[in-house]
Amino acid sequence: MTSIPRERVLDAMAHREPERVPRFEIWIDALLPSPGQTDPLDSYVNLGQDCIMLPSKTLPGSNAWATGVDEWGRVWRDGIYLDGVVDSEQDLRRFSPSPELAGQLFDPEEIDRLKARHPDHCLIFGTHVGPFTAAYMAMGFGRFFRRLVDDPGYVDRLLAQRTEWCIALYRQAIALGAEVVVLGDDAAHRSGPMISPQMWRERVWPYHRRIVDALSAPVLWHSDGDIRPLLPAAIDAGFVGVHGLEPAAGIELIEIKKRYGRELVLVGNMDVRVLCDGDLAAVRKEVLRCLGQGAPGGGYMIATCNSIFAGMDGGAVAEMFRLLQAEQD
Repeated sequence: MTSIPRERVLDAMAHREPERVPRFEIWIDALLPSPGQTDPLDSYVNLGQDCIMLPSKTLPGSNAWATGVDEWGRVWRDGIYLDGVVDSEQDLRRFSPSPELAGQLFDPEEIDRLKARHPDHCLIFGTHVGPFTAAYMAMGFGRFFRRLVDDPGYVDRLLAQRTEWCIALYRQAIALGAEVVVLGDDAAHRSGPMISPQMWRERVWPYHRRIVDALSAPVLWHSDGDIRPLLPAAIDAGFVGVHGLEPAAGIELIEIKKRYGRELVLVGNMDVRVLCDGDLAAVRKEVLRCLGQGAPGGGYMIATCNSIFAGMDGGAVAEMFRLLQAEQD
């Protein structure tokens, strides 16, 4: 047993039970900048987290999260994703940046300052560059899912290119100090997976396996929605664990832990809906539920089922972080 944040995370990743459940909120971008959280190098620690996200940025000149068509063929307006334009072999070549550019997303000096300032915390890196998400955003939903049936060879070439970028990006993050990586690859709605488990095995699973095999750090898979039918494939792909476990999609932590807790580290399941209003009693109930269901036996790290995003109630979010520290410290 230890009180060092990094070792708490590593204990949980090894299915051991640390002296308290690790706090593993992955994306807190909506809190930056805000009063008291103006420096991303300190924000995770200030909020009591055991992990810290490596800071990153977009490629120079990118329209991603702005307005226009970005380097991947995604269409944005005022920071909102609208559609994708990739439709031909020419588009595939035009909207596929070289993996050699992945290093431009990081500032090694900034990361060195982060490591020097917080040497006891677990460094992580996660972003939504999984091949499935990257492909359907590049093509647009309708075109992607039609071509997945009518022209699977083209989709495979797109998935393969996005996989190479993903591997290059995560290798760069690991070289800079990331000890755990999170592959954001949203695959499901609240009613179930976007494609059948069989098609997932045929079209997407090989690329997930390739990513996991290519990386020297453990990989967690993030997806919203009801991913329960895809969890056997996640285990076979070699993912150490899964993040999300969305309650609104019918995912119950206690049941998932009973069925998959020996094979997958479980991260999340805290219902973000309770953070969107000011009912602090509901926040407390949700924190205690997740701790009570996830902590026994280890292999669980507490987090929201998604992220801290714009539109959440500030008081509820603050209460969640306060309760996590009060309940466990």
